[in-house]
Amino acid sequence: MNQPQQIIEADLTYHDGRFVPHLQVGIDAEGRISGVGKLGVATRRMTGRALLPGFVNVHSHAFQRALRGFGETFPEGQGDFWSWREAMYKLVQRIDRASMKRLCKLAFEEMLDAGITTVGEFHYLHHHDPNVCDYSLDEIVLHAAAETGIRLVMLASYYRTGGVGAPLTGGQRHFATNGVEDFLRQVDRLARQVDSRTQTIGLAPHSVRAVPLADLRELAAAAKERGWVCHMHVEEQRKEIEEFRAAHEVNPLNWMLDHLDVDERYTIVHGTHSDPEDMVRFVGRGGHVCVCPLTEGNLGDGINNPPAMSARPGRICVGTDSNVRLDMFEEIRWFEFVQRLHREKRGVLRRADGELAGVLLDCATINGASSLALPTGRIEAGRWADLVAVDLTHRTVEGFTAESLAAHLVFGTGRDVIRKVCVGGRWVRG
Repeated sequence: MNQPQQIIEADLTYHDGRFVPHLQVGIDAEGRISGVGKLGVATRRMTGRALLPGFVNVHSHAFQRALRGFGETFPEGQGDFWSWREAMYKLVQRIDRASMKRLCKLAFEEMLDAGITTVGEFHYLHHHDPNVCDYSLDEIVLHAAAETGIRLVMLASYYRTGGVGAPLTGGQRHFATNGVEDFLRQVDRLARQVDSRTQTIGLAPHSVRAVPLADLRELAAAAKERGWVCHMHVEEQRKEIEEFRAAHEVNPLNWMLDHLDVDERYTIVHGTHSDPEDMVRFVGRGGHVCVCPLTEGNLGDGINNPPAMSARPGRICVGTDSNVRLDMFEEIRWFEFVQRLHREKRGVLRRADGELAGVLLDCATINGASSLALPTGRIEAGRWADLVAVDLTHRTVEGFTAESLAAHLVFGTGRDVIRKVCVGGRWVRG
């Protein structure tokens, strides 16, 4: 293991599921953790701070940050996901290269301020001009991430149809991909441009609404051949399931399980209305499920079924999706709280030993890293030094103990306790 270039010592460090006092973390010249323990004289002593692994945001659409605060009045009566989608289509027709760069940087900078050190950017807004399939907006995402300092997994999204068997219309034309071969050429070009220290590539067939099944098979094979993760919106809306069943006589997730080589490289986003038996099969084969509680609540998507998702530990991760609010403590808190409201019980997501706060922190760190196939999400030797320091003097954690601090943070604080953020050994905040 390389010798540490930095030795950090906070009052408490989250290690192996608990906060340990005065634990030292070494960071080598490459930006990886070189050791954890008693390492020598600290080069950075963080008094009044606790150190956690940086949060991993598995699912984001950065450009949708521009919708925050809009679409929250309902003069024509109650809305739903489909009415919100029409507002999003109008937005994409106003975005050019300059505004795309600004929106991505705005979203990524706010993520860093919230302690998010890694983002899986599910990118489907490819073209400024819907009449020219030139992928002119793709490289902008890479540049915006590099300039802000966030770790990025570019989940390049394939989007070919406007519904099951329907043509693209209106704003959807900005998302267009003209066949698998052309799309993969573009993604391979992007893969040659990434900064290997902080950026990687994955494939993201958008949804069964937007991807013909023959294309989905080809994309799945391409992801496997290249060793890339494969992420996809699945069963977020009942209408999506109904339309797919009408065409194929089976639910989307069931079809995927029967026709694709599902393993740990796969992540389905939302799974809000998935059949519990299908979900148990999916996670049993190693698949991940990304929940986005604040967006799902904002859009009225429905309520997930965590017991089915939890059939195999470590499969649930978290995303911010539309970026209506960027606060990972709030995301994971509401993942549990929505279940409490729905089931009229507390501790729905607890482990067998009763632990809950640690389970939720894992969803936002190590589970997310697994979904994106990254060596981060945990403070241990060999992983990237993606770290967050929180303020132990903040009024919202007053009265904490080392044993209670995780629960203090998850259930009683927010992003305002974040003080310093490190990505790959580089302090990008604080």
